[in-house]
Amino acid sequence: MKAEERWQARFRAPRTTLPVWARQAPHHAVYRSNTSGTWEIYAWDRATGHTRQVTDRPNGTAHGDVDPTGQWIWWFADTDGDEYGVWIRQRFRGGPAQPVNLPPGYPCGLALAANGTAAIGRACRKGFQILLVHENDEPRLLYRHDEFASVAGISLDGSLIAINHSEHGDSRHPALRVLKAGGTVVGDLRDGPGKGVTGIRFAPVLGDRRLLVLHERRGRHEPLVWDPLTGEQREIYLPVPGEVTADWYHDGRSLLIVHNHRGRTELLKYDLAGGAMTHIDTPHGVIDAAAARPDGTVEYSWSSAAQAPVIRSSNGHVVMNPGPTAPPSVPLEDLDVEGPGGRIHALVSRPIGTPAPYPTVFLLHGGPSAQDDDSFQPHVAAWVDNGFAVIRINYRGSAGYGSAWRDALHGDIGHIELADVSAVRDWVVNRGIADPERLLLAGSSWGGFLTLLGLGTQPKAWTAGIAAVPIADHTAAYEDEAEGLRAYHRALIGGSPAEFPDRYECSSPISYAAMVEAPMLVLAGENDPRCPIRQIENYLDALKSEYDVYRYDAGHASRVVEERIRQMRTQIDFANRVLARP
Repeated sequence: MKAEERWQARFRAPRTTLPVWARQAPHHAVYRSNTSGTWEIYAWDRATGHTRQVTDRPNGTAHGDVDPTGQWIWWFADTDGDEYGVWIRQRFRGGPAQPVNLPPGYPCGLALAANGTAAIGRACRKGFQILLVHENDEPRLLYRHDEFASVAGISLDGSLIAINHSEHGDSRHPALRVLKAGGTVVGDLRDGPGKGVTGIRFAPVLGDRRLLVLHERRGRHEPLVWDPLTGEQREIYLPVPGEVTADWYHDGRSLLIVHNHRGRTELLKYDLAGGAMTHIDTPHGVIDAAAARPDGTVEYSWSSAAQAPVIRSSNGHVVMNPGPTAPPSVPLEDLDVEGPGGRIHALVSRPIGTPAPYPTVFLLHGGPSAQDDDSFQPHVAAWVDNGFAVIRINYRGSAGYGSAWRDALHGDIGHIELADVSAVRDWVVNRGIADPERLLLAGSSWGGFLTLLGLGTQPKAWTAGIAAVPIADHTAAYEDEAEGLRAYHRALIGGSPAEFPDRYECSSPISYAAMVEAPMLVLAGENDPRCPIRQIENYLDALKSEYDVYRYDAGHASRVVEERIRQMRTQIDFANRVLARP
């Protein structure tokens, strides 16, 4: 297979997310898949093997769930990827779609109970709301605040609702509140400045009021079990080096632990009665999602940089096979580079059959509190197939390396991350991995922001740049973006543009646009609520250097396979042209 066919085949290969099943009817499950060419919601009757495509929307569907009884499928219907819309539900076996009687808004969580109650979080310019909807009754307001709030969970019987909130003004380190369905506060949990507590899920047993929570009291995410009525807390300390998250086993007696260390993950079972911890055998790589079935087996979605995703069970079986497997790619190499704020973990993918130094793409992740890891990434593999080395950097601000590393950006965003990028760039150039005359800075979302900022503040360091859906002007982005992103901006920078205009200006790429020398490609979604189009247009108007722009009719990222291929093709063609490659 030729390189062009190979990288496009990875995008087109059918993929599915881990099926989510109904707690009281585990043969009823829903999942998302790109089988139709667009990411949509599917229903799966595991007893009969029958599958049904539930949604069919031009720009795909991002959110879906099934209620605990297995009777209803819920999904969020936005407009052309703008993330603004309403929740819709439909019977598991089909029938008319029923929109929930709420005004459109941005989604802030959904939790479904076995008694027909749904807890729905929504946001708009009037603030954040949590509402209860019981079957066909009128929605009832449970909670409202100007600061960020979202639904964390609802007990299986519908009597308790957990809310993550930031009434204290810091949405990056939320507090937790549990209310009764009537609105009475049952319990509050907050660990103070810089230490978030995040609700995960109530125990999946009728009448069980225990809530699984993530805290960061010891400088990393760890689980605890909280009874909000009595206030009793049980911290689960695990002697592992990385960060962890968790979920319940079906009977509420054990926890399924996902341990993340250096961009790879493993699964563990923790017995709540005796405290015993058992390792669950999985391949080396990344587990994107995992869940324990009623029979005690664990199903998980796994991949590595070299091997395409597969959904397996801990008993060794493949749970579902959506179609032909994507062609493999190259394995990752790990780098550890001393940086200005500590040791930086970076990942390298090298082209096969080509000697170093390579034309190199420094591909910066979004977030910023995300993480590059050892999972299968078709866009990374496409660069490698076209002869580029790809360097990915878990700069300060990234998740997976403890709270202090993640929170190092506060008040000085952009410049801190780029200091780490510069340290890795110098390391790979000095060791002959990257060709200093062919260095491409690239990224999407927060990575796109860092690309624009890097091209302006380090104009001699980069040969060219590709910024997809970037923040180009933090002040203008704040004016136009979704309400949840405004709260995130305030938490990250310390306040609003009116409070800290100098901080917003200092970290905005538009402040340095006149200094850009390298040619640039910018990709922008017309309906993007996260990195809105107006602030990108303002930035392009301020540029004095050569640039290309690719605009598409969707939001922050396209859910349409062929559109993603067109965008990848545009990026590769641009890089080959500006780096004078055949």
